[in-house]
Amino acid sequence: MTQSVPGPTDQTTSLAIGQRSLGDPALRYPLFPPLVEGCPQTSTVEIQYPLVIDYDYRRVPDDFFERAPYAGLGRWAELLPPLAPGLPMGEGGTPLVAAPRLADWAGFEGEVYIKDESRNPTGSHKDRLNLCTVSSAVLSGAPGITVASSGNHGAAAAAYAARAGLPCVLFITEGTEPHLIRMVSAYGAAIVPLPRPLRRVLMRELVQRAGYMPVSSITETHTGHPFGPEGYKTIAYELYRQLGGRVPAAVFVPTAYAELLYGVWLGFRDMQRVAGIGPLPQMFACEPAAGAPLKAALAAGQPVVKVDESPTAAYSIVVGSNSYRGVLAVRESEGEALALDDVEIGHAQSALGREGLWAEFSGAAGLAGLRQASAAGMRFNGPVVCLMTSTGFKDQGLPLPELPPVAPDWESVRQTLESVYGLKV
Repeated sequence: MTQSVPGPTDQTTSLAIGQRSLGDPALRYPLFPPLVEGCPQTSTVEIQYPLVIDYDYRRVPDDFFERAPYAGLGRWAELLPPLAPGLPMGEGGTPLVAAPRLADWAGFEGEVYIKDESRNPTGSHKDRLNLCTVSSAVLSGAPGITVASSGNHGAAAAAYAARAGLPCVLFITEGTEPHLIRMVSAYGAAIVPLPRPLRRVLMRELVQRAGYMPVSSITETHTGHPFGPEGYKTIAYELYRQLGGRVPAAVFVPTAYAELLYGVWLGFRDMQRVAGIGPLPQMFACEPAAGAPLKAALAAGQPVVKVDESPTAAYSIVVGSNSYRGVLAVRESEGEALALDDVEIGHAQSALGREGLWAEFSGAAGLAGLRQASAAGMRFNGPVVCLMTSTGFKDQGLPLPELPPVAPDWESVRQTLESVYGLKV
């Protein structure tokens, strides 16, 4: 089944043809409705397996991966799910910043680049996902969308729902940072504060009773929306063009439920399948050590595990169980899951700031992962990319740095610059 979707300048056709089970790749389903509760035939009470989208790869244009990596995901429409008209806001096409001094900081001898996803419309990578998921709601005729999030996902979902003219019900955790509440309120979202364990439960009630489309997971083990990770494939396409027709040797990704990690991996697999581009990169999941369920699942040889969470400043990406998608991405790419403590991530955030890149604390986990990998002796034959997933404006709840007292005269100013900041003036 194909549907017309908006391209960069005209109508382009999605080549999506259906959904395929990750629990059993032989099981296929129609493209609509999106199976947001996982594969009906392989999922059990204990574990639910996500779906992935299939395409008619034979019809992909020969020059597809040579397209300019500018903003507007519609330029990649053939290998995306159908996109609803009127939703795009210039997402994608984010800068790839060369960072030789960050390579030195990380102890890495080679090319290092930062993919700055903070330049998306709502300040994070989640815009790529929500363009696809909210499009599915529009094209399915859903009366609204709903999401459980106290961070980037909720902000992006609310923004794209506003673009679509759909109601958005956002279930947040009690005590969510005021800046997020202000942001989603500006988009017109209905905000419901609840204890964290009840968010998914009551969101599921809304889905079942009112027909709202969930754009975050409503299952016991994470499945999410099958269309969501497809939006992240475009990061891989952009990297190939931004690196001058080269594929990274490794990609370091801040990771919670691994939709981003898996989506980027799918993009590289598309490139190999359609155009023979490779070898493909190793994918590194960069998790907070306060949880790190993907690392635990890989170590245990299990598709999904549950772990206890601890307090962390990387609250945007700490989770108590992993997604099966992450297991697949790491295993297939021969990568690794890294557990990072707050000190490591904080140092990476500071290092990014010294390069003019202001990351949300969680968004700096990719660079922290590179430093940890380098210290462990890992080496890569080619360029390395660290994803910086969101802007430091999202960190308004963290403590402010202490500023030195300064008397209003030149000598006091001079002494402060010298003693505090090490400047000779």
